[in-house]
Amino acid sequence: MNALNVAEYTQTLGVQARAASAVMARADSATRIKALRALAALLRANVAPLQTENAKDLERATAAGLPAPMVDRLKLTPRIIETVAQGCEQLAAMPDIIGEVIGLKQQPSGIRVGQMRVPIGVFGMIFESRPNVTIEAASLSIKSGNACILRGGSEAIESNKALARLVQQALAEAGLPAEAVQLVQTTDREAVGQLIAMPQYVDVIIDGDGQRQDAEVQPLQCDRRVARRARRGQGVSAEDRRGLRGQGRGDAVRLRVQEPVGHG
Repeated sequence: MNALNVAEYTQTLGVQARAASAVMARADSATRIKALRALAALLRANVAPLQTENAKDLERATAAGLPAPMVDRLKLTPRIIETVAQGCEQLAAMPDIIGEVIGLKQQPSGIRVGQMRVPIGVFGMIFESRPNVTIEAASLSIKSGNACILRGGSEAIESNKALARLVQQALAEAGLPAEAVQLVQTTDREAVGQLIAMPQYVDVIIDGDGQRQDAEVQPLQCDRRVARRARRGQGVSAEDRRGLRGQGRGDAVRLRVQEPVGHG
C-alpha cells in the first residue's frame, strides 16, 4: 500500500469512526451491555478459529527470530481468550457512568454548576504485541459509548484482524454500527503518521505501550509547516514524519490523552 492509498484508507477509517461515534453516544446502556455480552459469547465460541489465525503470527514471529518472551506475548491461549471474555462480562456488569454529574457546586447567583461525564467521541490507540489488548480497548470503547480506531503491532496482525471481526459482529448483533471499532488493517507505519494527524476525526490518541507522564503523550516535535498541516487535519508525508519523530525544530504538536469514559 503506497503513501497515497494509506492516506485515503486512514481518512476513510476516520470518516466512518466519526459517524459511528454519534450513534454510540446516543446508544443506551442496555444496548452497549448487549454488545459486550455478545462479544464474550463470540470469543468463547471461536477459540479454535482464533488460535488458527494466532498460529500464523507465531510462525512468522519465530521465523523472523523474535525473542522467545516476545513470541510468548503474542499467544492467544484458551486461558487468555477466557480472561478477555470475562473482562467483557465484568465491564457489562459495571454501573454506567455516562451522564453522571460530578463536582456540583452552587454559585452565588443560585445556579448550580457541575461536570457531566460524556463520551470523548473517537479515540485512536496505538499498541504493540499483545493481541488481547484489541479486545480490552474495544470493550472499553463500547462501554464508554465511544468509537475507536486501533493500530496494533504488525507482529500480531492476523490475530488482531480475527479479534476485530468478532468485535464488529458483536456490535452488529446489538444493533450498533460495526465501524464503532475499527482496526487498521495495514502494517504500513505510514498509517500511524496519518492517524495522529486527523484531529477532525480522532479526538484523542492513546499510546498503549509507551511511557506516559500525567496521562500525556510526549510532545511530537516538528517544524512549523508540519505543525500547521497537522492542525488542519491534512496528511503528513513520509518526509514530514521525520519531523514528527523529533528531528525537526519549531512548533510541537502535543496530543493529550484522556482515559475513555468508563475506564476505571
